[in-house]
Parts: sequence; structure tokens; C-alpha cells
Amino acid sequence: MSQAIPRLELDDMKPALAAALRPRVQRLQYLGEFFKCMGHQPDALLGFITFTESAKSGLDKRTIETIALTVATAQGNDYERNQHERLSVRLGLGREWVADVERLDPENASLMSAEDSRIQRFTLDVVESGGRGMRADLEALALELGVEHAIAILMVIGRYVTHAMMVASLELDPPVPSIFDDGFTGQ
Repeated sequence: MSQAIPRLELDDMKPALAAALRPRVQRLQYLGEFFKCMGHQPDALLGFITFTESAKSGLDKRTIETIALTVATAQGNDYERNQHERLSVRLGLGREWVADVERLDPENASLMSAEDSRIQRFTLDVVESGGRGMRADLEALALELGVEHAIAILMVIGRYVTHAMMVASLELDPPVPSIFDDGFTGQ
């Protein structure tokens, strides 16, 4: 974990950033190290938060969780993976569904829907290729799910890949354990 980046607390942050983060802190009962570090660029972090919420707004929760868990698992971002495991369980998707997504094997998934598997395959291909050579797949996704939906998926993938890169650079430890390590059931 990077020690050269001082961790900011909510009270140390610019008022607009602190106000934007306060509801999240109240809901989660902690301020994650990601925000404590990224708070050194308050305007950029506010933009990242706004981008995240805007990109997600065109997608249902199950699609968002499929993308978040897929990117986090594929990129080794336990920080985000562990949090989204918990969120998925709270949303009623179930521990078994989470495990199915995290196997990263959409062709052999048993609990993922056909759409989940399609989105996971697209997500994995984008992550593995860095987006190169994906035009035909993106166009097929747009025809299948609609242009707005396909672009929202692409933006959400980009958001989670960006988060993974920053967390890896900072070598941040996950704020919570995996649901498979602590038996989290959503209560």
C-alpha cells in the first residue's frame, strides 16, 4: 500500500467533495481509502463520481453488477470485487450468482441469464483486448440491446477498468473481505 500519499479524512476534503461523499460514508459506515487518496484531486474525483453515476443510470442493477464483478475479478481488483459481492447479495442476486459471475466462464455459467453471459463475454473481450478490434462486437451488442444500452455498458466497463488501474497503482487493500471469506449474507 502506498504510504507516500497522505490519506484525507472527510473533514480534510473540499466542502463540495465531502458533501458528495457523505451519503456514501453514512451508508457504508466507512470512507474507503480510494476516496481518501483520490481526494487530493477533488474536482477530478467529483467528475469521476458524476461519470460513474451517469454511466450507470442507463443500466439495471444486475447488468452493473455483472460488469463490476467481471472487471474486478479479471483485473485482480479485490478492493472493488469485495464491495460489489456484498452489494450483489444485498440486491438479492445471491452468493451463488456472484460465484458464477466470478468464474469468468460465461459459456458455462449456470445461474447467469443469457443476457448476463452475453454482457460478461463482451466485458471480458473488451478488458482482454484493451478495446482493440471490438467494433463489430460493439455494433452487434448495439443491435441486440440498443445503442444507448451498449454505450452505457462500454462506459461502465471503462469506469471499472480505470478504478482497477488506480487501486493497483496505489496497492490499496480491500476495505471489506470477500463474502466467501467472512460468510456475509446481506444482513
